[in-house]
Amino acid sequence: MNKHQLITNYYIAHRGELLAYASSRLCGNDLAEDIIQDVFLKLLTTDKLLSEVTLPALVYTILRNLINDYYRCHAVYEQYEHYIKGACSEGTSMESVFSAHEIMERMERGLARVPENCREVYRMHIYDGMKVSEISRQLGEGYKSVEYRLGTARKVVRAYLSKAV
Repeated sequence: MNKHQLITNYYIAHRGELLAYASSRLCGNDLAEDIIQDVFLKLLTTDKLLSEVTLPALVYTILRNLINDYYRCHAVYEQYEHYIKGACSEGTSMESVFSAHEIMERMERGLARVPENCREVYRMHIYDGMKVSEISRQLGEGYKSVEYRLGTARKVVRAYLSKAV
């Protein structure tokens, strides 16, 4: 049985079960359906080895991670929404709160605190939209090394931006 047929059969047999699982953790059936579709899109585009034994665990792992990502993203939106409302109520304009120029300046100031080798990896990831594996191939360096340097740069920039806000 090929990969697509295996995924299709699993989707047909377990869609209701997955929908119940996602709906119980999310506020809405529509959102749960969207996330389940994302799970199967990820499965169809993955290059991982799939079998009848590994597929259920992988499906639930991806589903759980997508639900967690949704809540993380939702929390960030709420945090910035609170910040925007607070800043706008003080009489400042929306343009001054989230000016793209201002954000880029802050990010560059944060990046100045990062070691050069980490800065290069961070810029390739953020500005060029490259994945760790692509950066690793382009620089001719190990995946874990690039991943570590990206993580280091993220921590420094995140810490700087959280103090600046």
